[in-house]
Parts: sequence; structure tokens; C-alpha cells
Amino acid sequence: MKFLPVAVAMAAVPFAVQAQQPAAKISKAQAEAIALKAAPGKIVESDYEKEDGSWRYSFDIRQGQRIHEVGVDAFTGKIVESSYETAGDKD
Repeated sequence: MKFLPVAVAMAAVPFAVQAQQPAAKISKAQAEAIALKAAPGKIVESDYEKEDGSWRYSFDIRQGQRIHEVGVDAFTGKIVESSYETAGDKD
């Protein structure tokens, strides 16, 4: 039964990580609308992440043969990243 404390401790880790994520002032739906206005297309991947010290939504938007990555600040709604890559680069 030496493994029980380790298993319990490991099971608690995801909850501790989630507790560190502050609630965003901009909803995911609002961030999606902002991103799609800046880069029309189809969202193929999304994430809520901390990058460069601030929280943001990140969207990969397919536009034909390229992917447009758009980052939206989770607190201000401002676009903090706008970059391109070919669709094959995501595979």
C-alpha cells in the first residue's frame, strides 16, 4: 500500500493547476468572435493559456491552405498575436 499516497497526490495535481488559472473577463465565445473578425475562416484548434506572463485565448484558424494563429488577451480582448503557417506545418 505504499503507492496509495502517491496516487492520491498525483490525482490532486490537475485540480491545483486549474485553481491557478484566473477567470477571464472575456468569454471564449467573445474571444472567438474577435479572432474570426480579424481572421475569417474555420477555427480548428483553441486553447486558454498563459504566455509571456498574461492569459490569452489562442485560436488556429484555417484559411484555405494556411493556418492563421490569433491570440486574444483574456482580460482586454485585444489581439496579442497574429501569425501564419501553412496547413501542412500543423500535422
